[in-house]
Order: sequence, then structure tokens, then C-alpha cells
Amino acid sequence: MKLQQLRYIWEVSRHNLNVSATAQSLYTSQPGISKQIRLLEDELGVEIFARSGKHLTRVTPAGESIIELAGEVLRLADNIKQVSQEHSDERRGNLAIATTHTQARYALPPVIRHFTKRYPDVALHMQQGTPRQIAQMVSDGQADFAICTESLELFQDLVLLPCYRWNRCVLVPRDHPLAQLDTLTLEALAEHPLVTYVFGFTGRSQLDEAFRGKGLSPNVVLTAADADVIKTYVRLGMGVGIVAHMAVDPTDDDDLVALDASHLFASSTTKIGIRRGTFMRGYMYDFLKAFADHLDRELVEAALEAGPRQEEALFDDIELPVR
Repeated sequence: MKLQQLRYIWEVSRHNLNVSATAQSLYTSQPGISKQIRLLEDELGVEIFARSGKHLTRVTPAGESIIELAGEVLRLADNIKQVSQEHSDERRGNLAIATTHTQARYALPPVIRHFTKRYPDVALHMQQGTPRQIAQMVSDGQADFAICTESLELFQDLVLLPCYRWNRCVLVPRDHPLAQLDTLTLEALAEHPLVTYVFGFTGRSQLDEAFRGKGLSPNVVLTAADADVIKTYVRLGMGVGIVAHMAVDPTDDDDLVALDASHLFASSTTKIGIRRGTFMRGYMYDFLKAFADHLDRELVEAALEAGPRQEEALFDDIELPVR
């Protein structure tokens, strides 16, 4: 049994059993992968993949268990590499972050700027996706940190670190009727077409719950994954925008009025998800500290060592900053 063979079955399962796509991603040949998988199956005496002719059709029950263990072995092998790198050169390495557009555009730039100046020899990789995709990337070992608001709690193998709380604002043109109100209400919002986040993005669930709690049905005419798109369609007159407060730029968005909506919606919490068992390099702790000042090394280590979902108790007495 070779580590390479385990990597092949792991990657094939992640590429929807498409051996050709797996070969391209690993810069190797399709026949080579197929041969190594067959050799592994012969050695183990079981089929990992069921086949129809030359095509893989599904993962067998035995294959599911083998692939899961293969993933653990590959992660441990990666940890061994990380340990050696930490002792050979603690300021050189890689850091992969999976996050949403809102975090990448509005929350992360000053952190990234600070981090790259301090660690110029650490290659930083940023991937964007839906919150569920982001969490999956970290769970699968494709990224080190997942930074988002939604979906992280669905993955039991992730340690969740609360970073900061935030709320929403309502964006309208300066001459809009809502801009003339003394107090913004959900009832007033429900009278206008709304442009906001796709469900599952950036705390959208709290928005829906607030309207539902008042027995209101909001008229959402357009949804988008990022605030910049929402602002574009507010300017086009499509409707009233509801975005994260941090996504409003006083200079770039001075043609719009941002109405505080923190009294209408429950606040949301942005968290960082880390796969349990991840070997943490020194610069990874520094990144966490730069993103959220309360995430010092001692607290992060305690959270990583806690049992599944037990880390939440560590943050009970911490007042999270508001952005």
C-alpha cells in the first residue's frame, strides 16, 4: 500500500469518480491512476469502486470506509510535513483560506496586508464559495481556515472560533421615501421590493426570521451572493438593499443612504472553522490573532483540544467585537 494510491482514491472520490478530471488535477495520466487503484484493490482484496466497463459508477460500502481512512492518513502525512517545516523554517509555508465575497472584500484586506508584510515567504491562497462549499473545503483538507457566518456548524469535524458580531443596514437612494422616516420598521420595509443576499449567505436566515416573526412576507425581487452586486441593483432602482453594515463604504457609496437596521434584525456572528487535528504553524496563530484580537494562542489551542462543540463554552465570557 502506497501513500500515492491512497491519494488517488481520495481525489477520485472528490472528483465525482471522474478519473480523467482527477488526472488533470494531479498532473498525471488517467491510465496510471486506474492501474494504481486496481493494484490497491488487489492488495486489499476488495473493490473500492464499482464499475461498468471501464467507468467507475459508485463507491462500494467497503470503499467508503477505506476512502475515509485514506483521508485521515493523508491529513496525518500533511501534518508530518508541517511539523518538519515548522522546525526547519517557521516563517515559510502555505496558508489556504476559504471565505465568502463579503469577508474577502470588506473584512480581510487589512488582515492580509498585515500578514503578508510580516510573513512575505508564506504563500497565501484564498478561495471563495458558498458557506457550505467553504466549510467542505476545510473539512476535506483543501483549505486551512473557513471564514463565514453560515453553515460551519453543519460539519462536526470543524472547531468553530467566534470572531465578531455584525448586523445589517438598509441601502436606498437619497430621495427614497424610507430615507425620510424617523424610525425604520419591518412593516415599512415590507412595502417595498427588496434586494438582498441569497439564502445561506451572510446571515440571510436572520433576515427571514425577523419578517416571519412579524407575520410579514418580504417582497424579495433579486438576490445575490455579494454586496457589490446588491448595491448595483439598488442604484438601478430594482429595490431596497439589505446588506451587512461592514459592506458600506462611506466614500464609494456616498450616493446611497445607509439606514441602521440593527434594531430590526438579530446580530450575526462570523466564525473561523478549523478542521480538528490540524497541525497549527506559528504564522497560523498570528493570522487568527490579527483577524480577531481575542483569539490568542492559548485560547485557540484550548478550543482545538476540546471535544466536538465543547469549544463554544470557552467563549461564553468573551464579549465579541462588533463591526
